[in-house]
Amino acid sequence: MFGICNLAIVPLRAEASDKSEQVSQLLFGEHFKIIEATAKWSQIELDFDGYIGWIDNKQFHPITEEQYAFLKDAPIVLNADLIEYISTPNNYLLPIPLGSSLSFLENEEINTSKFSFDGMKVCGTKPKSELVKTAFMYLNAPYLWGGKSPFGIDCSGFTQMVYKINGYHLLRDASQQATQGEPLSFIEESEPGDLAFFDNDEGNIVHVGIMMEDNYIIHASGQVRIDRLDHLGIYNADTNRHTHKLRVIKKII
Repeated sequence: MFGICNLAIVPLRAEASDKSEQVSQLLFGEHFKIIEATAKWSQIELDFDGYIGWIDNKQFHPITEEQYAFLKDAPIVLNADLIEYISTPNNYLLPIPLGSSLSFLENEEINTSKFSFDGMKVCGTKPKSELVKTAFMYLNAPYLWGGKSPFGIDCSGFTQMVYKINGYHLLRDASQQATQGEPLSFIEESEPGDLAFFDNDEGNIVHVGIMMEDNYIIHASGQVRIDRLDHLGIYNADTNRHTHKLRVIKKII
C-alpha cells in the first residue's frame, strides 16, 4: 500500500495517536509506503528520507504501486516560494509552503483532484553557493519540534529542506545527517553551506546548522537565526553565552 500527502502540512507522529509526539511532517505532495494500517492510522515510510512514523488516515490519498514507482523515478519539482496556492477547477485554493512537492501534478492518474499550480518551481541540482540564499528564506521561522516549513521548523528539518530545495538529499535527524559527508579538521576549512553539528554532555548529536561566511552560522534555535561560531560552539550575543557545543563540521557537497 502507498500514499501521497494531499494537504499542506500533516504531522508525522511517533505513535498512532493525536496526542503522540510529532517527529516530523509531510508537506504537500510527499509520497510514501504504508508499512502497517489500522482503522484510523497508518505507519508509513517516506520515500525521500526513509523516515518512519504514523499518519492519520484522513490526511493522505492512497496511490497504487505503479504510481508510487512513477513518483520515485520522477524528477523532484518543488514549490520555490514561501507560500503559494494550489488551485482546482472549481477555484478551490490550497495554500502550500516552501518545499512542497509538485512532481505528481502532471500525472492525471495520481492528480485525481485536478490540482494546478502556476507559481515558482525549482528542480535539479543548484550550486553550493545557493544554500545560504535558500536558508535566508526561513529566517525568523519559529522553532517547532518535527517541523519542516517556514511556519515552524526544527534544526534538522531546516537543514534538510534547504538542501532538498537545492537538489541534495539529507537524512531527517541531526544525528543521521552527521553520518553524511566528510569531516573538516578546522572551522577555517569550512565553506558557506557546510553543516556544523553539536553534541550534548553524553556526546549525542543534538543540533545542526548551516555555515556562513566569517564564522557565522544560521540555525533553528527558538527561531531560525544567525549567530557566531567559534571553537567552543555557537555564541548567542543576545544572552552573552555559548548555547551549543561544537562537535564537528562536515562538508556534504
